[in-house]
This record gives sequence, C-alpha cells and structure tokens, in this order.
Amino acid sequence: MSSISASPVPSASPTPAPITPAVAAGLLSAFVGFASSFAVILQGLIAVGASQAQAASGLMALSIAMGLCAIILSLKTRMPISIAWSTPGGALLAASAGHEIAGGFAGAVGAFILCGLLLTLAGLWKPLGRAVAAIPPALANAMLAGILLGLCLAPVKAVAALPVAGLSILIVWALVAKWKRLWAMPAAVLVTFGFILAGGELQGLALGALWPQPVPVLPVFSPGALLGIALPLFIVTMASQNIPGIAVLQANGYRPDPAPLFRTTGIFSLLGAPFGGHAVNLAAITAAICAGPEAHPDPARRWIAAVVAGLGYIVFGLLAGAATAVFSAAPPVLIQAVAGLALLGAFANALVTALSDPQSREAAAITFIVAASGLTLFGIGGAFWGLIAGGAILALTRWTGFKRGT
Repeated sequence: MSSISASPVPSASPTPAPITPAVAAGLLSAFVGFASSFAVILQGLIAVGASQAQAASGLMALSIAMGLCAIILSLKTRMPISIAWSTPGGALLAASAGHEIAGGFAGAVGAFILCGLLLTLAGLWKPLGRAVAAIPPALANAMLAGILLGLCLAPVKAVAALPVAGLSILIVWALVAKWKRLWAMPAAVLVTFGFILAGGELQGLALGALWPQPVPVLPVFSPGALLGIALPLFIVTMASQNIPGIAVLQANGYRPDPAPLFRTTGIFSLLGAPFGGHAVNLAAITAAICAGPEAHPDPARRWIAAVVAGLGYIVFGLLAGAATAVFSAAPPVLIQAVAGLALLGAFANALVTALSDPQSREAAAITFIVAASGLTLFGIGGAFWGLIAGGAILALTRWTGFKRGT
C-alpha cells in the first residue's frame, strides 16, 4: 500500500490532554454508524438474493473491512480517517427487489467485485475520479433521491400494516431526534427490537445462528449487473460518501491526498466482496464525530478516535450474525421502516440539491422519476437509465440554449 501524503496537523496544546474524549468519540461513532444503518444493509443484501447466512456474512465482512481500513489509514496518516459502508449503496440494492439479477446473489457479488475494482481504479487513475466529480451534482443527487424514495416510503407503509408498532417507532424516532439527532436511529432500532421480542419471533432461535460464519460466494459476471448494480453503486459511493468524506476532513483542517484513500477503500471493498460485502468508503456523517473538536482538543490526536471506531466496528462485525438473526425474525415491513427512517435525511438533502438549480431542474426531475420508477430494461435497473435520461435532457437543454444564444 503506497504512502499517503498529507499536510501536517499542528498540535493545538503544548501539554497532551487525556485521550478519554477521543476514545468516547470513537465508540460513539462506531455505535451510531452500525446501529443507524445496518438495517439498510441487511435489506439491500436480502433484496438481491442473499440468504440469512449470506446476509450475516456480508454484514460481518463490511464491518471488519471498514474497521481494519480505518485503523490502517488512521495509523498511517495520523489523521481521523473514518470509514463506513455505503449506505446509499445498500439502498440501491434494496431498490433492486423484485428485479431478477443474472446469477442471483452470485451475480450481485460479481457486481460488488466490479465496483471494488472501479473504486480502486479511481484512486490509481485520477481521470476516473475526476469523471465522477464532473457528473452534474443535480443529476447525481436526483439519482440518489430516486434510489432512496422506495425505502423512505416504508415507514408510512409500516404504520398502515402494523399501526401500533409502526407509530411507536416513528414517535420515538421523532422525539429523540428533537433531543439529539445522532441517537434517533439507535432508539428506533431498540423499539423495533422490543416489538420483535414481545411478539415471540425469537423463540426457538438456534444459538448457532447468532455467530456469523464467513460464506464465500463464487461470483457471476454479467453486463446487466455491471450497468445495473456495479456502475450506479460506484457512482453513489463516490458522489455521496467518498467526496463528502474528504470535505468533512478538510472542514476540520485536515488535507489528505484523496487518491490513496479512495484506492485503499477500493482494496478493502474487493476483500469483502466475495463474502457478500458491497462496498466500503470514507465516512461522512460519523466522520464529523471523530474529526471534530469534541473528539480531542488537539487535532493531531483525533486519529485515536478513528482507530477506536475501527476496533468498535470489528466487534460489531462479530455480532452480525445475531443482528441478522433477530431482524430476519421480524416482519419485513418493520425492518423496511427502520431502514427508511435511516435514509430520510439523505433523501431530503439529495432532493433539495437536485432541484435547487432552475437550469437543470427539469433534467433532475426526469432522473429522479426514472430512477424511482423501478424501470428495468435489458436487465439494467432504473438508476442507470435515470442518469442516462437526465443527462440527455440536460445536454439537450444546454444545446438548445447555446443555439438560441448564437
């Protein structure tokens, strides 16, 4: 792994402060990162054909991969390099429910490997990273909003199907969010677990199912999986996770070279893919916990928080079997509701950004509608076609505007 060049971060205080705040920030980051979105990942893996054992294996592979990746990068750079799984990518997989993938879950694993290769290539060949960054933000965000829409509707559907449980989860989520936003999703997960426990769905659950086992999957590669899963997964991971992750670091005074970071996350994505992990990337939201002043008054010591978070993710990875077994025993609509709540903020931000520019608003609307429609042509899902349709409308708009200007 090549060295990572970065601007040095000066020490903020002459006498080292205790590392207790950094340890606490790292533990909080790991807990919030795992608890707030693991339901999205499980929902996505199951949607593309994973069995319970394969979903547990994928969740474990992602957790361990992002934990090791965070530890290695943070130790190497002495910066708080936080790593996460691709939550928008999990939503993309969930949006594939009902669409047949060539090769089933093996075909999805083939797409995960291709996505890992693209992420690695983005760190090796800068024109690819620049090409992703050159995608108009309106279209990239519109595609992401279209991907997220289906899951964001799930909480409403849960209220209709299971009024008491659905409303309880929503009310607790809303009340805790008003108090402290970071704890809203863990609180919703705890309420959901309470209803699962009260419903007796866990009776007779075998203890062996609680311990995750790595389940290697022989990949199947197909053009449909490349265009329908791998390429959109790569785009949303870069545009919605890696690029904002760099921005969070820069906002807190860190100046890492992005290319080695992208390359390293791509390598760890490749290592996790054969076991069902779809993609790991730079964290955005939880990155602020480890990189901000709350983690440590000395910016040069905040890397400790990211290392602790990495260790926390490895521990949570060992609990992946239990998490998968518990949530697999629940009514699917409740799991979808929890996943949808986890994505509401990302959906709102993506939609606002997509429609903010009047000149590209129509193209963004087309992208959003096609991506959200569930359209499948030639085995390729709506996310890809939404980007193509929106890009065509945007190009036509700019061309006709240019013609009128001449």
